[in-house]
Amino acid sequence: MALGPASVAADPGDGRIGGGTASGSGRAGDRAHRAGPLLVTKVRDLTGPGLTTRFRMEATDLGIPVRVPDGRILFVFGDTFEEARVGGGWWRSPVGLYSATTRLDEGVVWSGAVGGQHARQLWAYDHENPIFTTVLPSDVLLVDGILFLHVTVHRGWGSVLWSEIWRSDDSGSTWRHTGARFPGNAHGGLFQLLTWALGADGYVYAYSTGFGRNGPVLLHRVRSNALTDPAAYEPWGYREGAWAWGNAPTPVLEGGFGELCLRRLDGYWLLVCFNAADARIEALVVDRPTADLTRAHRHTLIRDAPWGQEDDTHAAQPYGGYLIPGSSLDDLHLTVSQWRTGPAGWPYRVMQFRVRGLGAPAAS
Repeated sequence: MALGPASVAADPGDGRIGGGTASGSGRAGDRAHRAGPLLVTKVRDLTGPGLTTRFRMEATDLGIPVRVPDGRILFVFGDTFEEARVGGGWWRSPVGLYSATTRLDEGVVWSGAVGGQHARQLWAYDHENPIFTTVLPSDVLLVDGILFLHVTVHRGWGSVLWSEIWRSDDSGSTWRHTGARFPGNAHGGLFQLLTWALGADGYVYAYSTGFGRNGPVLLHRVRSNALTDPAAYEPWGYREGAWAWGNAPTPVLEGGFGELCLRRLDGYWLLVCFNAADARIEALVVDRPTADLTRAHRHTLIRDAPWGQEDDTHAAQPYGGYLIPGSSLDDLHLTVSQWRTGPAGWPYRVMQFRVRGLGAPAAS
C-alpha cells in the first residue's frame, strides 16, 4: 500500500470533457475522452471482488508489470488483503499475479498467482514485527534473464527505514535477497521510490524520489553487472556550470512526485510519474535519460476527481502509473491504483487505462 493520496478536488480549469463515469464493473471499457491530443480510456478494473477473489486478494495496489523470460507478464502488487478493504484479513506484500494476455485492448486477464492457488507473499516475513511494518515494491527489472525487484522497508505508513534489492531466477516463482541495501535517508531521502530501465550502453538508469510525495526527482546510473552494489551507483549532478556523472546528485525535475515508471519504448525513454503536487499522472518522453526533463514532451494522462465524478481521464485518488509490456508510445496501457482513504478503506484496487496518441517528441 502506497502512502495514501489526499483527496483533491478536480481543477475547474482542467478542460474535462464530460459524460460517462468510470466503469467499476471489471469489463473492458469502450468509452474514450480526449485529453488534449490524447485519447484516454479506462479499460477495466483489474483487481477486486470477482476479479481476484480466487487468489484471496480482494484489495491491493500498484501492480508493477514486467515481461518474464517464459513470455508471461508478472504484475507485482503492494499491500494486499483478503477482504475488499484495507486491513481486511491476510495481509501480504509484495505479491504477484501472472497474465498471458496478448490483446491488451481487451483487458488484462489473470492466468495464475505466485505461490500457487492463492497469491502468497513473495518471501516470508511477519508484518508489524519489532523492526518494520511492511515491504513495498518500487519497480522490477529484467536483466539477462534475472528479475531484480527494488523494495522499500517501512516502519509505519510512509516511514522508510531502508530499501533493498531482491532477485528471481525462475520468472518470479521464488526470490532471494541480493545483499543490496540503501539507507532510507540516502540523498536526503530521495532514493526511496525508484524506477529503472536498461540502456543499450549496458547501464541501468534509475530515477528516484522520496516516499513522502513532496520531493523532486534524482537520476543515477549503474552498470547492469553491478546492479546489486550500492557503491556502484553514480549520481547525475550539476556543478560549476555543467552536468556530469559523479557530481553530487541534483534534482532533474522539481516538484512533489510519488510513484515513477521509466521504460525504453520505440527508441525513446518514457517516464510515467504520479505528480502528487498537482494530483495527476503524467508522461514525459525524452531521447535519453540525461535529457532536460523540464523541456520533455510532457502530457497529463489522468487527473484526480471527487468520488462519484470520475470518467476516463479522471479518477478519484489515483496514484501509480506503470507501463504494461506490449505497449507502444502511440498505444500505452498502464496500471493505475486507487485508494479511498478513511474508515471504509475501499475502493483499494488496480485499474487498467489505455492512452492513444502520445507519440514521439517533435524534432527540435
